[in-house]
Amino acid sequence: MLNIDRDLGRFRDIVKGKVRKDLKKYMSSGELIGRKGKNVVSIPLPQIGIPRLRYGENKSGVGQGDGEQGDGAGQGQEAGDAAGEHVLEVDVSLDELAEILGEELELPRIEPKGTKESMAERNRYKGIAQQGPESLRHFKRTYRRALQRTIASGGFDAERPVIIPIKEDKRYRHYVVEREPRSAAVVVYMMDVSGSMGNEQKEIVRNQAFWIDTWLSHHYKDVETRFIIHDASAREVDRHTFFHTRESGGTLISSAYKLCVEILTKDYDPAEWNIYPFHFSDGDNWSGSDTRACIELLKNTLIPMSNQFSYAQVDSQYGSGQFIKDLLEAFGDEEAVTLSRVPNRDAIMDSIKDLLGKGR
Repeated sequence: MLNIDRDLGRFRDIVKGKVRKDLKKYMSSGELIGRKGKNVVSIPLPQIGIPRLRYGENKSGVGQGDGEQGDGAGQGQEAGDAAGEHVLEVDVSLDELAEILGEELELPRIEPKGTKESMAERNRYKGIAQQGPESLRHFKRTYRRALQRTIASGGFDAERPVIIPIKEDKRYRHYVVEREPRSAAVVVYMMDVSGSMGNEQKEIVRNQAFWIDTWLSHHYKDVETRFIIHDASAREVDRHTFFHTRESGGTLISSAYKLCVEILTKDYDPAEWNIYPFHFSDGDNWSGSDTRACIELLKNTLIPMSNQFSYAQVDSQYGSGQFIKDLLEAFGDEEAVTLSRVPNRDAIMDSIKDLLGKGR
């Protein structure tokens, strides 16, 4: 058993090394997103198959005739003795994936603030009761009680020590249901879906959201996600709509920030929740006046109630890219604000480090 455990540990180390080596590829391609289960991700790893041995030269054999080579139909590829290329899928837990991400990008650990009363109830066994379900019967306590009763009644035979518990002898584990305070986080994803944000830009957003979720879930027992899309107006949507919607129109970024504030004010007390708004856009806003409105919303409301506000600007050939410059001018020295530019898929890894590197 020890050898098996040791071999399994070595195999897990090999898998982690492979994921770490190809982390940038996984982050840019989005290959892992569709393989995500509840607590694990199925990772495809190329493997070398065992070669098949050939015995003898096989110069002649049964069924040879006078025809030339290639006369018959179905001529195939010549057999070889090289190793075959195969793909092995290995399940890696999301916690392991987060650890790899943190080690490779040198991300600091997050220190959560505040706690909320968790909705998950926990059973704690705190004593012994005389009644309860048989599944909770305490064998030792029941046996001890039956033994004491048998000895006291003079019915104990040392030569044939048969102990038969009766109803009054039975003892059961007693538990109470407790609600324990746990650190919780809410992540609000906001995405510009105006005409300048194409499928490539949305795919970059999707990849980044996957890794952000993975990292934050590693640090919090409870993580809730909310999704906002906006063009000239904003609305809350589900996850599928967020990543698959096709819309167009102008852009009023302030509409997303206003809706985000409404959601957080209504459902998430900053004293109990760790709040992380993430906004993705190509940086093309409708007007300078709306940008000023955004800065006021951030400065007076959204940033003070959040652990961290993050903005990632995805390059688009149609977007002006001005918004990140305005945010940098207004919040360049603000510790609770992170800004990142994502010119293409290959920049996702660096952008993730920009967004998560403060450990807030």
